Amino acid sequence: MRIKGDYHMHSRYSGDSNNDLEAIVQRAIELGLEEIAITDHGPSHNGYGIKRIEYWVLRREIDHLNEKYPQIKVLLGIEANILGVDGKIDLDEEMFELNDWVNAGYHFGSNLKNDYKIHLDNILSKFSKKIFNRAKTNNTKAMINAMRNNKIDMITHPGAKGPIDVEAVAKVAAETGTMLEINNSHGHLTTEEIMIAMKYPVKFVLNSDAHKIENIGSVEDSISRVIEAGLDPTRVYNIFIE
Repeated sequence: MRIKGDYHMHSRYSGDSNNDLEAIVQRAIELGLEEIAITDHGPSHNGYGIKRIEYWVLRREIDHLNEKYPQIKVLLGIEANILGVDGKIDLDEEMFELNDWVNAGYHFGSNLKNDYKIHLDNILSKFSKKIFNRAKTNNTKAMINAMRNNKIDMITHPGAKGPIDVEAVAKVAAETGTMLEINNSHGHLTTEEIMIAMKYPVKFVLNSDAHKIENIGSVEDSISRVIEAGLDPTRVYNIFIE
């Protein structure tokens, strides 16, 4: 079992990666990938977000790489931040017009001025059942509203940064046609979460979430979870069926 595309990775335009774009493409070609998406963090992240003006530069660089390396398709994506319980994301209309692939997920450190209570609840949820339940309710509302109110291709590492109701999220993901990620780096969806989500007709995606060149296309742990959960490989968007 192997993947034909990797739709979650970061470049030097994210503050937490030094990956050069051309080196990313060359590595993906070495691995035999047919398609990749460069998905740097959305601009509302206070530490790692791409600057909006740089999104135009990134678009031009990716267009150039597609011309130079026709053997692979390189998509301009983003890992947008889900903001607040109303599910806004930090992808404005101009950026959306430039975009090929939209990921969205919850991250610590995004929109700190307005979402600090959500971040605090997620940090403290490990120590209090009351706070855990409140965080779970708010995280689930935010994720559901994000899917219903925005055109999102995939939710990244659902449940990794804060507790969610996986069943409720999967149900809406199936309704909206939003795929759920089985993230190789963060461990979510877990095997148990996959088994819950697969009760609904939702598609899944296996991704590396690579911040280093050597991790591009690395999804071995994700594949193990797929096998353990008994998930039909045809329900995985980027599995290469031989």
